[in-house]
Amino acid sequence: MTDIIETERLPLSVFAEKAYLDYSMYVVLDRALPHVADGLKPVQRRIVYAMSELGLAAGAKYKKSARTVGDVLGKFHPHGDSACYEAMVTMAQPFAYRYPLVDGQGNWGSPDDPKSFAAMRYTESRLTAYAATLLTELGNGTADWVPNFDGTMDEPKLLPARLPNILVNGTTGIAVGMATDIPPHNLRELAKACIHLLKHPGAEIETLMGFVPAPDYPTGCEIVSESADLLKLYRTGLGQVRARAVWEREADTGHIIITALPHQVSGSRVQEQIADQMRAKKLPLVEDLRDESDHESPVRIVIVPRSNRVDATQLMTHLFATTDLEKSYRVNLNMIGLDGRPKVKNLREILVEWLDYRFATVTRRLNHRLAKVNDRLHLLEGLLIAFLNLDEVIRIIRQEDEPKAVLMRTFALSERQADYILDTKLRQLARLEEMKIKGEQDALAVERAELERLLGDDAALKKLIGQEIREDAEKYGDDRRCAINAAPPAQAMSAETILPAEPITVVLSKAGWIRAGKGHDLDPETLSYKAGDEYGLHCTGKTNQLLILLDDHGRAYTLNPRELPSARSQGEPVTTRLDLQDGGKIVAMMLGDASDRYVVGSTEGYGFVVRLEALQGRNRAGKAAVTIGAGAGLLRPSKLTGDDAQVALTTAEGRLLLFPVAELPELAKGKGNKLISLKGQDRILASCVLPPDTPLALVCGKRTLTLKPSDLAGYTGARASRGSHLPRGFQRVDQMAPEGA
Repeated sequence: MTDIIETERLPLSVFAEKAYLDYSMYVVLDRALPHVADGLKPVQRRIVYAMSELGLAAGAKYKKSARTVGDVLGKFHPHGDSACYEAMVTMAQPFAYRYPLVDGQGNWGSPDDPKSFAAMRYTESRLTAYAATLLTELGNGTADWVPNFDGTMDEPKLLPARLPNILVNGTTGIAVGMATDIPPHNLRELAKACIHLLKHPGAEIETLMGFVPAPDYPTGCEIVSESADLLKLYRTGLGQVRARAVWEREADTGHIIITALPHQVSGSRVQEQIADQMRAKKLPLVEDLRDESDHESPVRIVIVPRSNRVDATQLMTHLFATTDLEKSYRVNLNMIGLDGRPKVKNLREILVEWLDYRFATVTRRLNHRLAKVNDRLHLLEGLLIAFLNLDEVIRIIRQEDEPKAVLMRTFALSERQADYILDTKLRQLARLEEMKIKGEQDALAVERAELERLLGDDAALKKLIGQEIREDAEKYGDDRRCAINAAPPAQAMSAETILPAEPITVVLSKAGWIRAGKGHDLDPETLSYKAGDEYGLHCTGKTNQLLILLDDHGRAYTLNPRELPSARSQGEPVTTRLDLQDGGKIVAMMLGDASDRYVVGSTEGYGFVVRLEALQGRNRAGKAAVTIGAGAGLLRPSKLTGDDAQVALTTAEGRLLLFPVAELPELAKGKGNKLISLKGQDRILASCVLPPDTPLALVCGKRTLTLKPSDLAGYTGARASRGSHLPRGFQRVDQMAPEGA
């Protein structure tokens, strides 16, 4: 009662800290992390042990999984049945475990949906042959036994694993403040590394990696991690492993066949990812996609290229980068060591520590057998005395009140020997022969000598351990499934590479609805528009070029022309793709290569040359491009055709000025330099870039004036000069462009 009161009087911070630490230690040590000795978490260990207690060995008849789960929960693991059954299912799935511990019958899930397994009342199970490596020596005095949760029976603290199961099957888990991700490995490779380590205790990690070069996943993918990354992984216990699908190209059809997927990758999910790209017209290199998987070929995904000219390697590299056909796996070799503490260990530390455990296990097994042999020899010695003096023994048993004491006194027997003689039936004593007893004694004496020799010679014991590892690896192991071919991370092909460049016309209405049509012969003014709306702007180019939009505040916005709605529709508001700042309105569009140069400026008489790539923005809000003063507007951008071109400007006063474009600076953004000298409220009405020796066409209302190159000489001057007056009647210029443009 006093303890309860003291606990209730603890400060909340102290109580909460202690309770959380207790919970954390429980999760770390008794739930989430595996032990280096047998590579199992407590729930897995209890499932395997409970199945062995039910007699569900590899050759036994299957039993309902619900029976196993019931025994595990009722005897050893008082937790949820669904979590327990799920742990059991994982140990039975050949695509999840490299060497499964449970042999399942029924629906145990599929690689496409590992969680699609049937309920435990429908499935049946037993242990696999490989599970014997964890259980064979359990009854030979090799395990420490601890009480179960209610103290009614004992369970093994650890299983006497004959192989390094911690790396053979690996595991994943999340504890409090730490996690573990141990990949599976090839059993025979690990066995060779262990045998080498027994012979050469000082072997370095680089040497051990000659035997264990990389993980070996159950699905048989291709490991493409660089050797330096794998070395770092095994040296530190932390890192990543990159794996790719295995594929080939059929010589006769040219089809690409995927025959193996990375670990834990769903085939249907991969097909969905490829199909999404095909529907979005982002994968024109692929004509068709089929799933031809069956029982004989569990994975057979067929990709039909559009033609035999398609580079299969380049296409697959793109798919590796954009789908789950290439996957990276986090590796964290965190486990509970023989000292009972969690730690991230490297490859050498894991194998050395497991071999220490194996050395101790074999020593306990031999000592246990030696004690059995000595005990049997002791009993046989007493039995031989009884046989040689059978009449006297019978007399003592028949006539003496305490035959046990008399036997011990008469023949100098121990209490154990006397009990054994008294428990033996008379007819068995009569049937025993001296030669049989001595023959068994001789055989046991030879065995005892051998056991004592092994226990007294570490080199002989190591040789025995190595031989057992070699035999088990040969019996339960197999060849490596995952080929190792180092390759850099896959890079997706750019849209320009993978998609053909097609001519396109981008149209923007006055109300701000944008769309795009194929070809350059599209007449944007004949398109249908919403009621009250009409044609505003258009530009032509190719689908692989850069589309830049400028608003009346001088901000630049970027759109992908491939993603614009079709011109057959009425388009969509540009504001659904852009966040126009301060109520801006799009007043200009440019479509061209990133290196194309344009002359931009404001109606207040300032401008500069800018490359299209400098205007490219990364978000919907765009970026500041042209600085425009209050009351001024944006000049229509003019594409620069060469450094020998001229800039032509007309003003509201009716003046025209031409000057070399080379006099303008090239900037990424800003106000620029003065283009033309303006007086009072004068402003620029129109502008264009004029190639050399090209007539200039001016549109004034319904009238057009064409100035020949010889006529333009009178209007040519220096940048920032005022220019010359245009002829009467043509001083209010609405549009200006090179003739024929």
